[in-house]
Amino acid sequence: MSLKDAAHAVRENAHAPYSNFKVGAALRTPSGNVYVGCNVENVAYPEGTCAEAGAIAAMVAAGETELAEVYVVADSPDPVPPCGGCRQKLKEFGTGEVKVTMGTVEGLERETTIGDLLPGAFDADHMVRS
Repeated sequence: MSLKDAAHAVRENAHAPYSNFKVGAALRTPSGNVYVGCNVENVAYPEGTCAEAGAIAAMVAAGETELAEVYVVADSPDPVPPCGGCRQKLKEFGTGEVKVTMGTVEGLERETTIGDLLPGAFDADHMVRS
């Protein structure tokens, strides 16, 4: 199954009773494994989970910690980029060159990279003292 197909399929499982805005994400690791996630809303809005965060959690739970490619899909007029928090989460597990494809359910796609989504990203090197 392609990342696109996996993201579209998992999007249908999203729990979005408040916003009705379902998002699906699929990640591929260098091993070729694919992990998926969908947004899960909670009536206490800040307590929800983004699709990208869910897919990353599934990847880490399976024992992998490196991204090779990302696909995110939503039912919107234009492809929706990951939120700021998810951009940082993607950067935690992927290099700046990792491809991120954002798509709509109608098939419009936009490709970018983690580095372009989060220029000047905070990383572990910022915590090293000279």
